[in-house]
Amino acid sequence: MKFSKRLQYNAPVTLTFFFASLAALVLDVCTNGVSNRLLFSVYRAPITSPLFFVRLFTHVLGHAGWDHFIGNMLLFLVVAPPMEEKYGSKTLLGAIAITALISGVLQCAIFPGTALLGASGIVFMLLMLASLSGMQAGRIPLTMILVGLLYLSQQVVGMLFVQDNVANFMHIIGGVCGTVFGFRLKKH
Repeated sequence: MKFSKRLQYNAPVTLTFFFASLAALVLDVCTNGVSNRLLFSVYRAPITSPLFFVRLFTHVLGHAGWDHFIGNMLLFLVVAPPMEEKYGSKTLLGAIAITALISGVLQCAIFPGTALLGASGIVFMLLMLASLSGMQAGRIPLTMILVGLLYLSQQVVGMLFVQDNVANFMHIIGGVCGTVFGFRLKKH
């Protein structure tokens, strides 16, 4: 049997997101940063600009460089496929889109002078969702508490004491989205 026939596109949303992010990064390198500014980062702009609404969703595909991309995609490719298998492709796509929209709107409202790009918020949404995936009715998983504490403390320390270009607040928003999705999905 040929190797190509043995390959399985096992997690369509996960893999499509990965390849779209890779394409966005390659395009950004080829355009010397222009495509990230136009399509793959979100910032306050006039709502009359049609690209403003596109960027509210596509900013999660953009990355500042290969290290940023690899750091996000390694975790994404580990955590997203089991979540896609458990909850379904449509639900995962909805969770990604809602998290992107919420983080994009909040970025424009709270941090009007800066741009946001990258899948970190999506990754942290998935981490919190995964930590809740084994939850039984009426119980709160200890894994969710530990992941939440470690994750939240890391983000708070980063916001208070580290001067870098990391959007710690948007990571927290992603984690909150994942927690909300986890509890809502358990109810259904």
